[in-house]
Amino acid sequence: MSIDRKGVTDFTREAHAHSIRCLDFEDEQSFEEATRGLIAPVPEGQVLKENGEFVFDPHKLAFAGGEAEQPDTVNPSLWRQARLCAIGGLFEVCDRIYQVRGMDISNITFIEGDAGVIVVDPLISTEVAAAALALYREHRGDREVVAVIHSHSHVDHFGGVKGVVDEQDVKDGKVPVIAPEGFLEAAVSENVAAGNVMTRRSMYQFGILLPPDPQGTVGCGLGIGTSLGTITLIPPSDEITVTGETRTIDGLTFEFMLTPDTEAPAEMHWYIPELKALTTAENCSHTMHNTYPIRGAQVRDPLAWSMYLNDTIDRWADEADVMYGMHHWPVWGSGRVREMIEKARDAYRYIHDETLRLANHGLTPREIAEEVELPDSLAKHWHVRSYYGTISHNVKATYTRYLGWYDGNPANLEPMVPVESAKRYVEFMGGAENVVSKARESFEQGEYRWVAEVVGHVVFADPSHQEARQLQADAFEQLGYRTESTTWRNAYLMGAQELRHGTPSYPIGSTASLDLIEGMTLPMIFNFFAVKIHGVNAADLELDLNLDITDTGEKAILRLSNGTLSHSLVDWDKEAPTLAITRGLLNRLVAGETRLEDAVAAGELEPGPGLEVFRRLGEHLDEFDLWFPVIEP
Repeated sequence: MSIDRKGVTDFTREAHAHSIRCLDFEDEQSFEEATRGLIAPVPEGQVLKENGEFVFDPHKLAFAGGEAEQPDTVNPSLWRQARLCAIGGLFEVCDRIYQVRGMDISNITFIEGDAGVIVVDPLISTEVAAAALALYREHRGDREVVAVIHSHSHVDHFGGVKGVVDEQDVKDGKVPVIAPEGFLEAAVSENVAAGNVMTRRSMYQFGILLPPDPQGTVGCGLGIGTSLGTITLIPPSDEITVTGETRTIDGLTFEFMLTPDTEAPAEMHWYIPELKALTTAENCSHTMHNTYPIRGAQVRDPLAWSMYLNDTIDRWADEADVMYGMHHWPVWGSGRVREMIEKARDAYRYIHDETLRLANHGLTPREIAEEVELPDSLAKHWHVRSYYGTISHNVKATYTRYLGWYDGNPANLEPMVPVESAKRYVEFMGGAENVVSKARESFEQGEYRWVAEVVGHVVFADPSHQEARQLQADAFEQLGYRTESTTWRNAYLMGAQELRHGTPSYPIGSTASLDLIEGMTLPMIFNFFAVKIHGVNAADLELDLNLDITDTGEKAILRLSNGTLSHSLVDWDKEAPTLAITRGLLNRLVAGETRLEDAVAAGELEPGPGLEVFRRLGEHLDEFDLWFPVIEP
């Protein structure tokens, strides 16, 4: 597909000049930290599956790595971050701690114990995790993996686990997998129940289909991009349930602190006193993070986030000689560690408190987002700049967390759906040609936000209106070039690309992988079924089914009524038919690894009334199309 792209306008150049005037680009400390301890660069070439399918390109940002001069199509501050994220390889953090950075969006950390190595956060997919482990072993020896630690429940911190450890070794108790309380439920629920819509929106957040270059994606603020390999999951064998718990792992002491409902629903910090090494997981990194990611997720708690960082300062800041993270590069010295955590603590607290202060004055979320700016003491500190999260959408998320989506104005209580309101807006404004003509005048004045908004009505009223599509794409492009946030840049440029070329369609696997399905409890699987029930089509259907899960001994009743699917884990309904099925087969059916007909043909299911009811339930499960349109109806 050819990519139609344009250069910058003078208005965008002026926005970039303003950024340069406001920030200290002479400060090179981050570059010194990001290159410190380099042992070996990432290997040449791409990471591929055994069958040759693409997984990841560690050199995706190579075009930015050695280029100090900022191109005019990238916000200068964001270009600086892209250059830093492009620095990858195997690094020594401190004695016995090593990291591979640049093999995925996240870091994989290797902590050397007395006999083997502890692996922390093994990336998104097995292929990149195995490649990172191979790079570590090439330079540090063939050390046996003696434990795995997951700092939190996002897929970029657990998905590659089977690339570094054999699941049987975990089941046999040879290798513990340690995670915070609630990890498993959080990990599988986020990636399954709303997985389809999150995946589509993630394409905008991460710019997956954008070319990596100064007019396309320049990474994602946290790293150079996401891998597309095999996602796996091994349920934790050891959960940290109380702050203050310790574990001695291969001769090293780990002091844990739980931080739930911060960057992830289940997350934890820890400190290794023998090494004076601290990690705050993903709660303190070299960017303003998301209290709400624009791919969609439950709103996070900036107050809790701030308070846990404050607790971390009280516990360990004065002792720590180094702080390493699950993204970006470490910092060294207790003063620098304290500075980093204090700035992050205050940034999230400021967003929280200012949002509520202004809400109590009656301002709406959009008004508050325009009003709130960090004070200079925070705003000029590089590691709370808006490379990933932004003040704007974090403010709106905080408002929503406390007050919901409604801003109090009855005009916004039940607005018309976008297509209908768009048609009426266009009619009121004198027709599509008049709207586009006036919007073009606004574009020439540099009013790109307004152009994107007003021309969007024409696109929704008439998606075939090419002049409107092209003008909105031009506005999105300028907004993308000037924003400091990678996620906003990617979203704007993805929108421009789809306006110009239409909604794409590529084969991309489901986030509901077999490993994630296997990690779900039986009620979680039934709730996933319930989400997929087509309520309108099933509204008049009543079905009851007993399920006998033969390999686990579990029993359940499924009840379809009034377009909803309920379940109970109690004794069977004597009036209902029964289906005997293994949990393994159920997992494969849910993950799409096999079809019901194939299971019957293979003798895994017995024909009968129970099978027929199960089949009828399946006929009312909706199928989700990943490639639904985003910037048009």
